[in-house]
Amino acid sequence: MIEKIKEATEFLKLKGIESPEIGVILGTGLGTKFIEAMEVITTVGYEDIPHFPSATVLSHEGKLIYGTIEGKKVLAMCGRFHFYEGYSMQQITLPVRVMKSLGIKNLLLSNASGNMNMDWKKGQLMLIDDHINMLPDNPLRGENYDELGSRFPDMSQPYDAGLNNHLKLIAEEQGVLLNEGVYVSVMGPNLETRAEYRFLRNIGADAVGMSTVPEVIVANHMSLPCCAVSVLTDDCDPDNLQEASIAEIIEIAGKAEVALTDLYVELIKRI
Repeated sequence: MIEKIKEATEFLKLKGIESPEIGVILGTGLGTKFIEAMEVITTVGYEDIPHFPSATVLSHEGKLIYGTIEGKKVLAMCGRFHFYEGYSMQQITLPVRVMKSLGIKNLLLSNASGNMNMDWKKGQLMLIDDHINMLPDNPLRGENYDELGSRFPDMSQPYDAGLNNHLKLIAEEQGVLLNEGVYVSVMGPNLETRAEYRFLRNIGADAVGMSTVPEVIVANHMSLPCCAVSVLTDDCDPDNLQEASIAEIIEIAGKAEVALTDLYVELIKRI
């Protein structure tokens, strides 16, 4: 793993990516508005980066974009990798390790998720305060590399309290409704049954998705502060469950992207 990180890091340095301060992972249906807010310096396709997987999900572009926002150097993943695509957890999280190796000091994540809190509505945003990992593997399984992090990293506060407090204040100032709750990550790619939604809600989750948790585990392993916001793209009420439309999910994510972009651009300005 160490050699893979070094090779990808050196390749990206040769492409002109120098000392990025903030890493961003853009999820399903997210990316266009955020990239428009950047002064783009260079773009590199995942297929060109040593040891990077290819993004196989239609709504994930598969590009690493380097530029500036509010004078800060930003490195954005336009599209991420998922366990259901057939990749290992180490492959999924390699980009986070490479971004840390390149120099990022904070990691901002986003995702599209199903809303299981019936006090909320699809189209709203949720700041992730904590998570439940229901994935069948862990990116830290196997040999531990002490130069990357501890064998048993603490997860008592996986989402940085300082970054979360910034986001709550910014949302209040901008008049954006920012719910706060617990995200549960499952394998997918199928959506959940009515009984599964009841189960996930009963164990304490407010929103469900198929990503984010592996990257957050690895960020914590490397002592990299991170925060994450979910776009609630569909209502998962088991007593009134409607058939989900992936096209509608992507459309709702795209509409909510404006508010999410405004939040993250202001956060980048302040940190």
